[in-house]
Amino acid sequence: MDIRVEQASLHWQHHCVFSHLNLDLPDGQWTSILGQSGVGKSSLVQLLCGIADEADIQGQIHCSDGQPLAGRVAWMAQQDLLLPWLSLTDNVLLGARLQQRRTPSAQQQELAQYLLQQVGLGERASALPAQLSGGQRQRVALARTLFQDQPLVCMDEPFSALDAINRLKLQNLAAELLGDRTVLMITHDPLEALRLSDRVLVLQGSPAQLSDPITPAGTAPRPIDDTELLQQQAQLLGLLAEERA
Repeated sequence: MDIRVEQASLHWQHHCVFSHLNLDLPDGQWTSILGQSGVGKSSLVQLLCGIADEADIQGQIHCSDGQPLAGRVAWMAQQDLLLPWLSLTDNVLLGARLQQRRTPSAQQQELAQYLLQQVGLGERASALPAQLSGGQRQRVALARTLFQDQPLVCMDEPFSALDAINRLKLQNLAAELLGDRTVLMITHDPLEALRLSDRVLVLQGSPAQLSDPITPAGTAPRPIDDTELLQQQAQLLGLLAEERA
């Protein structure tokens, strides 16, 4: 399912952040957006997730299957947002419990266990979030995102709170488990975007507009020492630095 945002506009305190903005999210591709803080990246995610304040941001969303996007987006935030009194399994199942307002089925519980195994925490399924490291907690958040099984996955700086090694590990895991999904990721890290994405865009200017896409070669997750990747990182850093000049 291809997704297109058309004529999006964002105003904040009488300031036009962006206007007449269009964004394409091709089916099965990972798209990343970079840009300065305050340029409206997270607001675009909120628009797609249906949680934006309509008084500030407006836009039309079209899906190639002709159906509304509402209710068909999974969201993974910078913070893991795990409920501390629930086990890892119950945190993964939280969305199903809230939507159904009843105990999840045996099949759903089996799926939650399977996804925890996929993220390397199958043996910790009954543990509480406080017993985990930051990287492990974000793995649970990834499992919870996968459990929702939605056509679009939106990720707002999902790895930025982790140390460098855990960030690389979770990037690799996300690339593996989300390889066939349509993903929109907001990040401040050019190398992260290039490692994981099929298309990388920069949101910049006043009012802000999206740059032409940069398309990394090869298959994600790409090696961090790839020469072409490092050249494209320099290109992205140059685009971001222009904004600060």
